Amino acid sequence: MTRSMSAAAVAAAVLAGLVTAAGPAPAAQAAASVCAPEAVRLPSLPDGPWSDAGSVEGLGAAGLSVGRSRGLPAYWTADREVHAVPMPAGFQSGVVADVNAKGLMTGTLERTADSARAVFTYRAGDATVRLLTGTATRTGAGEVSDAGHVVGMDAGTAKEWVNGAFVRELPVPADAHPDTRIVSLDGINKRGDVLGTAQTRYDDLENDRIVDFTFPVVWPAGGGYPPYSLPVWTESDWTVGTQATGIDDKGRVVGFEQENHRDVRRRTPAVWKKPYDALPFSPALVTGYENLILDAISPTTNVTVGTAVTSVEGYARYVRAAYWPGTGAPLVLPDPVGASSDTNTEAHAVSDDDRVGGSFRDLTAGTSSAMIWTCAGKQAYAPKK
Repeated sequence: MTRSMSAAAVAAAVLAGLVTAAGPAPAAQAAASVCAPEAVRLPSLPDGPWSDAGSVEGLGAAGLSVGRSRGLPAYWTADREVHAVPMPAGFQSGVVADVNAKGLMTGTLERTADSARAVFTYRAGDATVRLLTGTATRTGAGEVSDAGHVVGMDAGTAKEWVNGAFVRELPVPADAHPDTRIVSLDGINKRGDVLGTAQTRYDDLENDRIVDFTFPVVWPAGGGYPPYSLPVWTESDWTVGTQATGIDDKGRVVGFEQENHRDVRRRTPAVWKKPYDALPFSPALVTGYENLILDAISPTTNVTVGTAVTSVEGYARYVRAAYWPGTGAPLVLPDPVGASSDTNTEAHAVSDDDRVGGSFRDLTAGTSSAMIWTCAGKQAYAPKK
């Protein structure tokens, strides 16, 4: 479950050699300008608590990817080698949720006995992780900015840390109902604006109903301004909620509205723009698919990725990694070479250099893996009707 110090040193050397203060040499810049589109299945750790081979959840500089492999927190260096994050005793599983341009990772560790979790940070080559929280339920990592700000949930409280130290609690917006709580933190941009999701739930005795809905919240950088409650399409149906998933450097927010009731599994993509005073815009769906989940937005290029889904009897049967350039119809990303005709793919992360990270499952072969698409915009295509 852990790797030797020599392996950690090699991984650190690879990463350090790729990420430098001076930036890439002219020859490297020239090579980087020639984009080679690939759909790559990444290797898995040899063992772990899960049979699932993993997923890429975040993308860093110089080809670094982070996520999970067989239920363990893991990362892949530019040479596409997989490395386990060394976990402290008492934890059995976890995930690296994000990584910044300087190689600082953040994620969540979990212990099997009670499903309690802890938020951590880590850099390639360190002997172990740095825990930011104690171990409790309703705890989990969100994202990390290039300035080293980490946001996450600590026993149900939304918090922000800088250099491992707690700096502020992220409050519920003042205009929200008193029975509102923050349930997740989902992004932080270069400026330091934080994105999360809140849930309002209470008994409306006057109308004899239960009010239960979720909505995105944006906390401006530094805490000098009150947070924004982003408007949503549906507040009156307890089967419908809205999930935030990403925020770019201009403050554009992406997410989706979800309806879960019996066999209904509707997912409608949503995009909000500052000053967050209007209902979200909904991009078109991917041709041939009934639902679209927007899962991540690049910092500056406006590219958004996610997953197109068609369900059968409430089960997500047809699942395809989606790529939306920000205008026009969303597209899909290809399978790796050699895949069968029955596959599922998902996209969870996108970078300014047009890499997309996610997961792949071959339903015919019964195999799965973490995935990277390089120069994704050159590979994305519109499915046939």
